[in-house]
Amino acid sequence: MQRLEEPIYFYALVIIPILLMILLYKFWWQKRTQKAFASAGLLQKLAPDYSVYKTTIKYVFLTLAILSLVIALVNPKIGTKLETVKREGVDIVFALDVSKSMLSEDIAPNRLEKAKQIILKTIDQLGSDRIGIIIYAGNSYPLLPITTDHAAAKLFLKNAAPDMVSSQGTAINEALNSAINYYNNDEQTNKYLVILSDGEDHEENTIDKAKELAKEGIKVITIGIGTEKGGVIPDMINGYKKGLKKDKNGEVVITQRHVQVLQEVAASANGFYVDGNRTATSVNKIVEVLSKAKKTEFETKQFSDYKSQFQWFIGLGILWLVLDVFVFEKKTKWVKSVNLFNENEA
Repeated sequence: MQRLEEPIYFYALVIIPILLMILLYKFWWQKRTQKAFASAGLLQKLAPDYSVYKTTIKYVFLTLAILSLVIALVNPKIGTKLETVKREGVDIVFALDVSKSMLSEDIAPNRLEKAKQIILKTIDQLGSDRIGIIIYAGNSYPLLPITTDHAAAKLFLKNAAPDMVSSQGTAINEALNSAINYYNNDEQTNKYLVILSDGEDHEENTIDKAKELAKEGIKVITIGIGTEKGGVIPDMINGYKKGLKKDKNGEVVITQRHVQVLQEVAASANGFYVDGNRTATSVNKIVEVLSKAKKTEFETKQFSDYKSQFQWFIGLGILWLVLDVFVFEKKTKWVKSVNLFNENEA
């Protein structure tokens, strides 16, 4: 386990592109000045040992030195001691619909990003509850197992996208089926599955699956995102919008939010439905329910001792600075003799 003590120092890395601009300006100014002073042939005779490549190498060494010293200021720490601690909380699994219909922009910025906002803001208000994440479309994929590491959950969630699921379409029953075996604490009395979707469902046995979850003691909260009027689906290729999604007849596909489907799923699993178009309302409703739920005690392991690693990066920084000092801008004799950079031809 790693942590960064002072990540604010990463802003100092802005020095590197500034130095690059200075270096490029220096090359441009030198070129212009040299042309005004003498011809290329004469300059070669006047300064036969000058090397552009050596100047570039010195810049690389200086850049690496700055990078190493900035990381030293950030002070990365590595966990060295694990201890078992007792906590109280509930188990919450978020099932995020990443089907292409969730890219519709009838809710800004789009349905998928709205769903992510709800999950992120909910996580921010959780205590020691354990969380897991499932993504689904035509099939489901376990994005994050049950964990108390909320920071990891946020990191994994931000990268969730439609191309992470091999089969497209929307099959809520796939998320329900994955959730049945997702909880790893048999003593936990409060298990929640929060489904964030536009409610499009292409399967027929979803309600039966929801009833199975109810028998396992899992309560399902469904959050509907999108409008009943609906919206078009952007056709995304490698992150770029190439047009609009069309059906087999060449007609533009309109996707709508199906509230009734989500309401029936929630009702079948002793849960409830929430309108997800308003982020704050959705988050407050979920947090309110979770705060009133009975907490179960569980054990978890966490790092209690972290050791600083800044000294390694200080050493690297000094090494690069020393190399920068001892590399001169003129050609060395052995490099000149082997013509390593084909400078003689230049």
